[in-house]
Amino acid sequence: MALRRVALVGSGVALVLASAVFASLAESESPSADERSEHTVSPIKHVIIIVGENRTFDHVFGAYKPPTGQTVSNLLSKGIIKADGSPGPHFSDAAQYTAKATDPTQFELSPGGQVPYGDLPPPQTDSAPMAASDTSPGPFATFAAAQAAEGGALEQQDIVQLTTGATNLPKKAVDTRFDPNTYVLPNGPYQISRVGPDYDQYMASPVHRFYQAWQQADCSVAQKSTDNPSGCLGRLYVWVETTISAGSNGNPLPKPFNEQTLGEGSTALGYYNVNNGKDMPYFNELAQKYTISDNYHQPVMGGTGANSIMLGTADALHFTDSLGHVATPPSNQIEDPRPLKGTNNWYVQDGYSGGSYSNCSDSNQPGVDAILDYLGKLPYHPNPNCAAGTYYLLNNYNPGFNGDGTLNARSFTIPPSPVRTIADTLLAKHVSWKYYGEGWNVFKNPDQKISDTSVYCNICNPFLYETAIMTDKAVVKKHFKDLPDLYTDIADGKLPAVSYVKPGGLLDGHPASSKYGLFEAFVRKIVDSVQKHSELWESTAIFITNDEGGGYYDSGYIQPLDFFGDGPRIPLIVVSPYSKGGHIMHEYDDHVSLIKFIERNWSLAPITSRSRDNLPNPVQLSTNPYVPTNAPAVGDLFKAFSFPHDHDHDEGGGSDH
Repeated sequence: MALRRVALVGSGVALVLASAVFASLAESESPSADERSEHTVSPIKHVIIIVGENRTFDHVFGAYKPPTGQTVSNLLSKGIIKADGSPGPHFSDAAQYTAKATDPTQFELSPGGQVPYGDLPPPQTDSAPMAASDTSPGPFATFAAAQAAEGGALEQQDIVQLTTGATNLPKKAVDTRFDPNTYVLPNGPYQISRVGPDYDQYMASPVHRFYQAWQQADCSVAQKSTDNPSGCLGRLYVWVETTISAGSNGNPLPKPFNEQTLGEGSTALGYYNVNNGKDMPYFNELAQKYTISDNYHQPVMGGTGANSIMLGTADALHFTDSLGHVATPPSNQIEDPRPLKGTNNWYVQDGYSGGSYSNCSDSNQPGVDAILDYLGKLPYHPNPNCAAGTYYLLNNYNPGFNGDGTLNARSFTIPPSPVRTIADTLLAKHVSWKYYGEGWNVFKNPDQKISDTSVYCNICNPFLYETAIMTDKAVVKKHFKDLPDLYTDIADGKLPAVSYVKPGGLLDGHPASSKYGLFEAFVRKIVDSVQKHSELWESTAIFITNDEGGGYYDSGYIQPLDFFGDGPRIPLIVVSPYSKGGHIMHEYDDHVSLIKFIERNWSLAPITSRSRDNLPNPVQLSTNPYVPTNAPAVGDLFKAFSFPHDHDHDEGGGSDH
């Protein structure tokens, strides 16, 4: 979940800028900057990365039917569902299980006592909006209010989506929009779009924090097979939703406590059906015309913060002192996912305002031992990549900087980060880039009351965390932009080589606070704008994805790369003149693959010696096209394209169209 900037408040620990002098980026901003932007190994001169929120591949494309000659791994192809959304012959392969985690001395990835549910616990409304209102977003009561708020971000025909879809039900209540089947949902994935006339409905948001996500994946080497060598079965999504959900935050177990207490139920098992002609119409159209991946993953188990950071760093961030040195965070901010004594999986310390760091180099730390033990038993023994004595951020904390470059003094804010990002590489090598975040112009206002009204997602910008970037005012001014700047740059033919684009909280598709149709609409305007300029379109690749899966179920293979992930599959659509044909790419990729594409296309080195962009491209066999034989490995996305033969086709590249 994307915690909005104002979610973490209180009297913060004072953060002081390092007394050491940070390397200046002024040289990178000299008149010769950006001179290498045109020097690429492919015809792609412009990369646009559009990041929505919180949907898995099966949640979006679980019922997708590929064009002739293409194959896909999803709920439909596996026989888990039928094309009409009813249970398929292998429906039980996606069955959810209860479990018993009652030992207060340890956190378990795959707890014992697993028994399949009968019917699923009924899905609930959680925090989805109850009714339309012009004073609180999602949805607006009038078209005029919607247009005033987001008219510049959407095409005219899409603005109406901001006025529809409220639940008309209490929050954290059983979602009776599923009647007459709410209380008798068979144990497996169910189609959301039977709610109302189409899929234009605000829905609940499943849990998607770090230790919860590892547990939902239900990984054990005792469960591995040839097709699934990591042994992650994904059987505990609903159990985690109903036993711990978004976290204890150090509080005792609520009383009374049952499967409805936490307000989610079986929200995680919902999916949309693109076969009905109403669900995901635009993304289904793009998938049929361009390229999608059915093996693209969120890089970190858990939520928006850590996964968005990985989009810029190919690494995790860690807690530091005021000088940027490794330090120990406050005790209430250290994760302890062991079950509280006398409970079944109610974590000792985990929540949005507490519990977001783990020292994963120390197997004696709560929760860490289970993951390290599992990684050590995998046949390829992935390196946990945890530096000694270092506490890594696993979930959502505010970045160390405000939009105006001042220190963020709120509680539960990660200190300014010394970790290098792809932005540093691009600056050093004079390759142009910008981060276009909707709401930036309001968010950067030094008046906190004004800044707090912005739809800007601060935890989504990986460069907002970094000291070297945020302490250079010239860099921030040139490279951090708002959505209107994107459209101006497109119209003027001044789009940089690399563009990150992030919608605000109303349009990012996040369950409960947004709808996926709104994210589709946000993307449509960008794609249409680029395609109107033929010269720009001929040299552009648009990558459309989500930050992470949002806690929704997915049936795909998970390849553990290190302590942090990977996590489940998420959608990736590649729109380009060189990605046409309705191709489905099976190469194993995650967000770091976007960085690897940039590095290969512009002939750049990996960000650091420990970042994930050092991993090799995967070698995958036709007999099992989803599992790398050289694990751990992630691709560079060049196989999403069919480039002319006079461009780069070295080892691991080219097209498999």
